[in-house]
Amino acid sequence: MSKKATKALNNPYYIARYNASKNNPNLTSREKTAEILNIDRTRLSRIELGMSVPYPEEVLAMADVYEIPELCNMYCSGECAIGRETVKPINADSLDRLILQFLGSSQKMEDITEQLINITSDGIVDEGELEQFDSVLSELEKMSVNIQSLMMWAKKNKDSIMSKRGN
Repeated sequence: MSKKATKALNNPYYIARYNASKNNPNLTSREKTAEILNIDRTRLSRIELGMSVPYPEEVLAMADVYEIPELCNMYCSGECAIGRETVKPINADSLDRLILQFLGSSQKMEDITEQLINITSDGIVDEGELEQFDSVLSELEKMSVNIQSLMMWAKKNKDSIMSKRGN
């Protein structure tokens, strides 16, 4: 893949294939890639040009073949109607930043636990506790995103981690 397809430059699926082709020469052409993904070449072209939204199973195949697991999160949090409501976008780029975010979240865990106990000790969440309960839920959601981001980084970098252990 010596030159970039100008019509697809901003498409994340094209960018993912382009980046993956640097390590896998079988992904340099849409024809070969479509064969590997087991989809029609024109369908891959329409996806990469933004004319078609990929099916979930196509995104799974791309994430696996391109070795870019964050494609699944991008699809679920941005393109899937259900996912847009339930899945938060995650960023798995920088390990040091992810660790700091995780540690920051985990330091709040004791306080969150105490708040949850206080709010729910009577078995209900009453009107006066709703704002505090929403705040706790917001912190838990941030923690969840931090954990998922760290896990995504580990999944994405597992092979390089394992190869360094072997040396």
